[in-house]
Amino acid sequence: MDSLDARLIALFTDNPSIGVLGASRRLGVARGTVQARLDRLQGRGIISSMGPQVDPASLGFPVTAFCTLEIRQRQGHEPVVAHLSAIPEVLEIHSTTGVGDLIVRVVARDNADLGRVIDEIIDDVHVLRANTSMCLVTHLDHRTGPLVEAAAHRGTE
Repeated sequence: MDSLDARLIALFTDNPSIGVLGASRRLGVARGTVQARLDRLQGRGIISSMGPQVDPASLGFPVTAFCTLEIRQRQGHEPVVAHLSAIPEVLEIHSTTGVGDLIVRVVARDNADLGRVIDEIIDDVHVLRANTSMCLVTHLDHRTGPLVEAAAHRGTE
């Protein structure tokens, strides 16, 4: 990871439809260099997707909440993860340490719909308890730009 990789990632993050030729022109490097760098970054798993980011609110799901779940651990996490994965409003599932076993990010159309989503989540024999916190304001959305910059800087030292 070097500064060119960081600039390439930032460029595609800010302009996802720029394409390889547009990126090569903007960065002042050969098209083959851009393609090789993208292939390497994808091959190493640094870039996991070139797909669009979707805003749930624009799809009619403006309510975001985080559910901390305590589960029966006799069967492991897989049965619960399979159950949760079938619920379209479940966007993320993370195994955690601490009070709960899983943290789940969900979206809903409104508060009543959030109640329906939570009911679906707990409608599993492996879910013992759910504690839900609603998101009032997102102050910092998912980001990786500063991390990429720090990794590139560390790579050039």
